[in-house]
Amino acid sequence: MSKAFLAAVLQDSMNCTGVVAQRAVNDMIEAIIEELREEGGFTLPSFGTFTVCETRARQAVNPRTGESVTVSAGRTVRFKASPGLKQSV
Repeated sequence: MSKAFLAAVLQDSMNCTGVVAQRAVNDMIEAIIEELREEGGFTLPSFGTFTVCETRARQAVNPRTGESVTVSAGRTVRFKASPGLKQSV
């Protein structure tokens, strides 16, 4: 799925121009990102929950050279599908 696909779905369902649909998709994605930054999570009912998780520093291996590399601590986003989504798929 891409932004263009989401914009096309919005354009068809709302009978609006492609520019307006693309702007709506961009605004929606920016709002979700801002919510994740501020609140640390975001839930779409009957779809799932996005949560921000802290990752700790760890050692990894570069697959190309086999050399050990240190990966610094950071943050990542996890997704947990709702039961309704799981049954639908």
